[in-house]
Amino acid sequence: MHQENLMGTMPIPKLIVKMSLPPVFSMFLQYSYNLIDSAFVAQLSENALTAVSLSFPITALMTSASVWLGVGINILIAGYLGENEPKKANRAVTHGLLLSVLVGTALNVLALVLMRPYFAAFTRDASLYALCLEYLGVCAFMQVPNMVYISIEKILQATGNMIQPMFLQIAGVLVNLVFDPLLIFGIGPFPQMGVTGAALASVMGYIFSMLLALWLLFGTKQQVRMETRGFRAERKMIRGIFMLGLPSFVMNALSSFSVIFVNLFLAGYTPTAIAFFGVYFKVQQMVAMTMNGLIQGVLPIMRFNHSAAKPRRVQAAFHVGTGIVMGIMGVGALLLLAAPRQILALFAASAEMQALGVPAMRILGIGFLFNGFSTMSATYLQATDHILPSIFIQLCRQFAVLLPLMAALNALLQMQGIWIAFPAAEIFTAVLAAGLYARCKAHPAW
Repeated sequence: MHQENLMGTMPIPKLIVKMSLPPVFSMFLQYSYNLIDSAFVAQLSENALTAVSLSFPITALMTSASVWLGVGINILIAGYLGENEPKKANRAVTHGLLLSVLVGTALNVLALVLMRPYFAAFTRDASLYALCLEYLGVCAFMQVPNMVYISIEKILQATGNMIQPMFLQIAGVLVNLVFDPLLIFGIGPFPQMGVTGAALASVMGYIFSMLLALWLLFGTKQQVRMETRGFRAERKMIRGIFMLGLPSFVMNALSSFSVIFVNLFLAGYTPTAIAFFGVYFKVQQMVAMTMNGLIQGVLPIMRFNHSAAKPRRVQAAFHVGTGIVMGIMGVGALLLLAAPRQILALFAASAEMQALGVPAMRILGIGFLFNGFSTMSATYLQATDHILPSIFIQLCRQFAVLLPLMAALNALLQMQGIWIAFPAAEIFTAVLAAGLYARCKAHPAW
């Protein structure tokens, strides 16, 4: 009950810092590591970097599915705790963990089945194709441990416990960071495995995080727990998990789909353009997922207080969270505008990649200035049961507006038009998000 009282009574700025600082730190560390991972792979060859870049949308989609279930469980549990329904919260834990194993297994199999036709759509280079299969053929096995670990992370966060989930992620990153160079380059007694080593290190990191998460949930005292006695599947609860987490899935999955479509456009130019976009997207993900760490803290606060009928606290959380998010994205924009050449140098960028990548990064960085507001608006709508408007914002930002703009501007301006489409879509979506937020605030039942 102490955590419930804090969620409903602690001053909002202090509560957001308490809830958000651990996931902000852990997400920044996780995605900073992803940059380092790509930098290691780039030392092998540009083809190796391109293989990882082409694989990234698939691994990101798999993680998006994990976040879908995890956020759905998180919102459901936070809502039940806000309504003082601990038994329902425990049943949500059970449903969530079972779903994470079943869905994770299905996605693992699906990735292995679809990877050959997927990579064949992007390249006819036999050596690049083989590297792609080599990398994703191992990475596919990250899905079950990834999904179980993220589900437990979100379960703990729903109770106001943000410190232990942070250490779960840090532990996995450290395992990954240690074994990545050892297995890629064959240091000491370890075999030189190239891109396979990079994939294997990632899988090992997720397995370690999952084992640690299971120990925390079952081996230590937590506010919620898994209940199996008299368990039966509840359609309403399953539907709630999928529906409440759907906007988060859309936000993350559309980002992956947009990368796939961008790569299809870039495949008509040069493999170097694909390799560059893979580098940019890792930088973008480092900034965006750091922002997502803050949202992980703000979302259960808004949901708890919405369920507890405290609208002023919900609005306060939205306003404070939006200010911080826009600050994070502003720093990201400054990074891309001021230091694109230095960023690309970390990835052994060729002269060709520098020539196309430096101006592209500066154009892409402008969109960061508008991304934060639309993302926080979508999060507010998600927390207050306006699921469809929340999804609509993400659809516009990363699909319905972005892709037509990209096609039109590519035809008019060639490759530069692809880059311009991103900030143009962000500006349009920010204006749309402001309108939807105002309408849902004025008409809560809408």
